[in-house]
Amino acid sequence: MKTLRECIHDAVNNQVALGHFNISNIEGFWAVVEAAKVVNVPVIIGVSEGERDFIGLLQIVALVKSVREETGQLVYLNADHTYSFERARTAIDAGFDMVIFDGAKLPDEENIRITKQCVEYARASGRDVLVEAELGFIGSGSDIKKEIPVGAVMKTDPEVARQFVEKTGVDLFAPAVGNIHGIIRPVEGTYEERIDIPLVRHIRKSCGVPLVLHGGSGLPAEDFIDGIDAGLAIIHISTELREAYTEALKSSLAEHPTEITPYKITMPARSAMQKIVEEKLKLFNK
Repeated sequence: MKTLRECIHDAVNNQVALGHFNISNIEGFWAVVEAAKVVNVPVIIGVSEGERDFIGLLQIVALVKSVREETGQLVYLNADHTYSFERARTAIDAGFDMVIFDGAKLPDEENIRITKQCVEYARASGRDVLVEAELGFIGSGSDIKKEIPVGAVMKTDPEVARQFVEKTGVDLFAPAVGNIHGIIRPVEGTYEERIDIPLVRHIRKSCGVPLVLHGGSGLPAEDFIDGIDAGLAIIHISTELREAYTEALKSSLAEHPTEITPYKITMPARSAMQKIVEEKLKLFNK
């Protein structure tokens, strides 16, 4: 079975991107797995610190492992947005394929120090565990925002990115290139989030490692296509799935007020998420 590193290498060579989808429950897990099976492409399941705590660290590892062993599907697991070396170490020890140390809010030297510590631990783990880090402002929270977060215009400097990658040895780099976590829907007017494609290209050339786009929910299709061409190898989607799940669940409860069987109530929510994942995977693999 291919490693995640090999899948990313293939994606770069073929000018496609791996889809990364965050999950919070078993419905989300199967939505992603089944969608990847339908489209027949590798996929990354992401779990944040909160999502790991809710699902169970060893339990999500076991779920992914069981699918790989039973079906041979190329499904990988990422410890998304990890804010300490201790949590990164725990995820690596548990069997994750990849960890993201998010030190974007830390002073530069501290971010570099802890990121490097994570890289060194991953290298010594005996497995091929990838480490990603980020620089610049991407915001936080996979939610529906009514206004643009303060600092959203702070994009990553290509030269700073090069130095960061060189000093830390990370396998993947997540820049701020106009992307923001969540979806922005102002109370008045409209907001169109767009990716700075020339900057993506510049950073990719400068830092020399595959790039990861966070905050992909709500972006236009052409930004994904152009971004992949410019150097994006992994694209994160979370908020769109959460919104689809919530809206479908509300409808299910309203349409079947006497139903008390959990899987019957949540099946439409799972289907709604799977539809989005399939659409994104097809788009990322054009």
